Amino acid sequence: MSIFNQRARSATRAALIHFLGSLVIAALAAALVLWVWFPYPYDLLSGGRNLFLMLVGIDLICGPLLTLVLFNPRKPNRELIMDMSLVALVQLAALGYGLHTAYAARPLFLVHEVDRFRVITAADYGDADVHDAIAQLDASIRPHGFKGPVTVGTRDPKDAKERQDVLLESVFGGRDFSQRPEFYVPYNAAYQAKVLERAKPLRAFIAHHSTIAGDAAILLAKYGITTTDDAQFLPVLHRQDWIAVLDKSARILGFLPGDGFEVSAR
Repeated sequence: MSIFNQRARSATRAALIHFLGSLVIAALAAALVLWVWFPYPYDLLSGGRNLFLMLVGIDLICGPLLTLVLFNPRKPNRELIMDMSLVALVQLAALGYGLHTAYAARPLFLVHEVDRFRVITAADYGDADVHDAIAQLDASIRPHGFKGPVTVGTRDPKDAKERQDVLLESVFGGRDFSQRPEFYVPYNAAYQAKVLERAKPLRAFIAHHSTIAGDAAILLAKYGITTTDDAQFLPVLHRQDWIAVLDKSARILGFLPGDGFEVSAR
């Protein structure tokens, strides 16, 4: 066997081992990103799935590829260890950047606002410093690094001036109520009566989007609901059009794709 063939076989074996190890690490990272930070359907609503898969895919390719290029069993051990350590550091740095990017883009809150829900990420606060406002929220509705987005409601303005200030700012591209943590309140039984005032019947949504009738039936069956007459919905706003499916107490049962604003209550 020639020296070239021997080196190629050794480098291929090392790259394969490297790829398998990288795959295990990527799977653990995927569990964190797609199950915790971007649980379904937020991976679609917020673009978390595509963002993470792109970054991890590049990482999985580049690391083993660098090993394939650099690995040579004829190198001195010190040089070989240095080369592989450098590859590992570059790959870990890329993975760390990917996780940091996903963490920064993760949805923090699902906020009810009048006749809709809004998915709120850190970017939705713009340049406003909201750290103190979030820190002052009740512990039950503060976001956590190892939990998914928190469902919250929004309180009414304390007076006409507070309402006018927010509405005026939002008209000129500023933050609306859903982008102001100081307005967040627990999404509890007392608040849910407010949600029901603007909720629409799910049967109207299915009549307009007939292709999701099967998915709707499966979702409702999980909660023992056999008829769409016992379910309602509100639109969910972010990068894609979805709805939140509610039971008659306004508890969120799940989500379905489709533009809820196209549907009139009937």
